[in-house]
Amino acid sequence: MLQTFTKSERLCSKKILGELFKRGSTTGPQQAVRTFYLFPFRVLYLPQPESDSSGNVSLPAIVITVPKRTFRRAVDRNLIRRRVREAYRLNKQAFQIENPSNGSSTPGYIAFLYTAKQIISFEEIEKGMKLAIVKCSVKN
Repeated sequence: MLQTFTKSERLCSKKILGELFKRGSTTGPQQAVRTFYLFPFRVLYLPQPESDSSGNVSLPAIVITVPKRTFRRAVDRNLIRRRVREAYRLNKQAFQIENPSNGSSTPGYIAFLYTAKQIISFEEIEKGMKLAIVKCSVKN
């Protein structure tokens, strides 16, 4: 069951996406969106809503973005998106492994923004994805 990428794990809500990107770009003291850079990604994430934090560990909903300005051809953007999605799918069990032991909370929503200027190998993307998942699941 962990080796799938279901519809519930995809972030499709325009309202949540708007909130994530609007609050992720501003810096304020009560900013709920957390952000960090970790090659080849800029990662934005929102903590899980309080109503959903009921003991059970659910996987966050994610969105992957690749800039059209940098990669003009759709086939290039799709290739990168597939590589990032596969790296996430293979490593998302880190959310369920780490959370019960150290008491940290799983983010509710995550946006992975691809920032590299060229197409990089799957191995490099996967290495960055592993580090990003660990950093997202650490209690702040």
